Amino acid sequence: RPVLPYYTTKSQNEFMELWLLRILSTVPPLINREWPNMARTIIKGGYILSMDKKVGDLPKGDIFIEGDKIIKIGRTVRASDAKIIDATGMIVMPGLINAHLHTWQTGIRGVAGNWSIPEYLHHMHAQIAPRFSANDTYLGNLIGSLNQISNGATTVFDWCHNNATPAHSDAGIQGLREAGIRAVFGHGSPKPDAKKNQTPFTHIPHPRTEIERLRKGELASDDALVTLAMAVLGPDFSTWEITEHDFRLAKEFDLLVSAHVWGAPNRMNKDGYTRLAKLKLLDKRHNLVHGVYLTDRELKTVLDTGASVTVTPEVELQMGHGTPRTGAIRDLGHRPSIGVDVESNISGDMFTVIRMTLQSQRNLDNQRINKKTKGPVTALTIKPREALEWATIDNARALGLESKIGSLSPGKQADIILINTNDLNLFPVHNPLESVVFHANGSNVHTVMIGGNVLKRNGKL
Repeated sequence: RPVLPYYTTKSQNEFMELWLLRILSTVPPLINREWPNMARTIIKGGYILSMDKKVGDLPKGDIFIEGDKIIKIGRTVRASDAKIIDATGMIVMPGLINAHLHTWQTGIRGVAGNWSIPEYLHHMHAQIAPRFSANDTYLGNLIGSLNQISNGATTVFDWCHNNATPAHSDAGIQGLREAGIRAVFGHGSPKPDAKKNQTPFTHIPHPRTEIERLRKGELASDDALVTLAMAVLGPDFSTWEITEHDFRLAKEFDLLVSAHVWGAPNRMNKDGYTRLAKLKLLDKRHNLVHGVYLTDRELKTVLDTGASVTVTPEVELQMGHGTPRTGAIRDLGHRPSIGVDVESNISGDMFTVIRMTLQSQRNLDNQRINKKTKGPVTALTIKPREALEWATIDNARALGLESKIGSLSPGKQADIILINTNDLNLFPVHNPLESVVFHANGSNVHTVMIGGNVLKRNGKL
């Protein structure tokens, strides 16, 4: 019911209430995007890159959507009372997934382009972050998520480590929800410099009361558009007692748990992951970020438990984390997940992340081949399809969402983007997959659908 001004008589109140409800009934629901949407839609006549080996690629095909799910994919699909989205001249593919983003930093773009990792940790976490109000976090998450949608990312792992109060967490969640993006909200903790006689953040356990509040309240459901995860300090940034406490807390509440391991030589727990594995606190619910100084043996220990490792190559190359572990992960028979990391110094465009991850590793592989053969490289080591899989099905797997998103498959959520092949930077398209990987950017994203709801159309949100 709308909030009404006070009127002196009951009849006046009833009249105004009916009048306002009649006006509001003509307005589409723009804010609450989790209301049921039972619309029937056919995306018709596009080039389908399904990223599903069973479905394959269709040079010209249709996708039938009912409510929030994909029902059928084929060369020609018919359904009564279905709205038609004309995809002629479009590449139709699953929405990109951003496996690592500190979305709250959207409002301070451009401040960190010349920072090393020690400078980032000091300037960002000790100086800037403590000045953030809850409303600043809300705005960063709202605008940052809208930017992700506009650039073709339908899902984001929002690694929110600037939530000094419950109000900051609630504001961050509100920003994600208002944008309409699918998100894993990683509840983190601040990293300020300790003042005199204060306990340093490395010795402070993740707040159980907050995890319990969110898990039993606002983010109780694992089937909602926004779900809960824990973004913990991990072995690099906390004592062993805190590390073990945080991982046990995540296991108790059955949550995805993620930790930064950028891996400087002065790591607090150099054998932390070995110990976590022995305690059976590592499994597919763990996501490790960066991990650049982990030994190959440690990396194998982590990956063999089913955990994922996310690389953020552009930030890692700039700030001095070390060489991205893309190749090491692949050499061990696994796949990386990939993400932006921070918009305070780089673009939030996942198309750029795909290219940076692929080409930086190709360069390393080429150098290795040159050194071994003393001759030119005759074949490249990584195919473009694999790079696109990193940003779709592999990222979905890292977030524990591969049964819902990451490919265009019957039964999965209708998280779909359309890319306009007639745009000047793409036309002519001879190989749609390579056009996406090597040429596309956010400006080419014509349509974005998340859970059956169209959030971008004709190139506009």
